[in-house]
Amino acid sequence: KPKSVTNHEGGNMTNTHKKLAMVAGAVALGAGSVLWAADEAPKPELISGASARMLAETCAGCHGTDGASVGPASPTIAGMNGEYFVELMQGFRDDSVYSTVMGRIAKGYTDEEIALMASFFAGKQFAPAKQEFDAKLAEKGAKLHDKYCEKCHSEGGKIIEDEEYYILAGQWTPYLQNAISDFREDRREMPKKMRSKMEDLLEREQEAGLEALFAFYASQQ
Repeated sequence: KPKSVTNHEGGNMTNTHKKLAMVAGAVALGAGSVLWAADEAPKPELISGASARMLAETCAGCHGTDGASVGPASPTIAGMNGEYFVELMQGFRDDSVYSTVMGRIAKGYTDEEIALMASFFAGKQFAPAKQEFDAKLAEKGAKLHDKYCEKCHSEGGKIIEDEEYYILAGQWTPYLQNAISDFREDRREMPKKMRSKMEDLLEREQEAGLEALFAFYASQQ
């Protein structure tokens, strides 16, 4: 049974409920064990006793209602692969994945709570960001994607069932730029395949190649 504390009105509030109220505005992503259906009643052993929606709503401040970010620096997480969500959240929590604020936020959730959030967001429809882009640059970016990125980020970087790579098509450009900077500056570990492709792209196309890719992903409405 969760320990409780007294709120300002003299009523009782569990420590975890207090935590959920304070955490309002975060998220993330990953690999874990069992993912429960979003509408399934929470298991009795869950510390918070919160439903999947209640837990997911703590992320809305940064990632938007139902994971549809209003941008520009916070990614949309609706439709994200559930196992990838769990993997990232656990990585943030144990500091094996670089973050600015997510490491502190992720520490407030149990594995069971993370799995519930993963199922909730995986069941939501991805909403492409409405943002401006250079059409000519996007056309070039489409060719570069096919050459350098398509093998892992198939169908132009869109959501593919059971694919554990992150969403690129329709994602906010400032977020993608920040994420690439984290990889390039070794704040996040870059997979060997990605590093090889990235080095090849930059050698042949320089920074303009990345800008073309960003324009292409922004064009995927």
